[in-house]
Amino acid sequence: MSDTPIEETGDESVDPTATVEDAAISPLTVLEEERDKLKDQLLRTAADFDNFRKRSRKDIEQAERRGREAILREVLPVIDNLERAVAATADATDIKAVRDGVEMVLRLFEDTANRIDLKRLDSVGERFDPNLHDAFQQIETADQAPGTILQEYQSGYMLGDKLLRPAMVVVARKPPDPPKEQAAGAVDEEE
Repeated sequence: MSDTPIEETGDESVDPTATVEDAAISPLTVLEEERDKLKDQLLRTAADFDNFRKRSRKDIEQAERRGREAILREVLPVIDNLERAVAATADATDIKAVRDGVEMVLRLFEDTANRIDLKRLDSVGERFDPNLHDAFQQIETADQAPGTILQEYQSGYMLGDKLLRPAMVVVARKPPDPPKEQAAGAVDEEE
């Protein structure tokens, strides 16, 4: 035996019994394992995202349903009172009493609408706004400025700051000017 000391390389990961083939396979095996690990993480992330998307969609559907339920709970008393009004008309002899009952139900609806932030658009006398109104007819008149709303066929409503339904309205239009020949002819006839 020799008294020469064994050199230490400082690299404890090197197996002195490893062959050249093991050294060539080892980095490839490490890379394959890393790839498999990243692929597994990617699949888990994709599955988590898919579950999140499904859960979010379900939460949105539930929130919409709860919102509709809350609105309908507010409106049901109005429907109940309308049914009572119809039942009362079967034996009613006083038309004024029936009218008063229906007006009370309408006031109940207006109170309910205010609670849910439903506002009726004021249209008659206002300027036509295509963002709020749907003009289904125009009437020629010199009594109102062109574009003024003369009649409201169906009320429009805003829910908060969003248009729920446009008002169907009749809009004033400037009458056509008489033809110049007729105007000139009328002056000639007077002379």
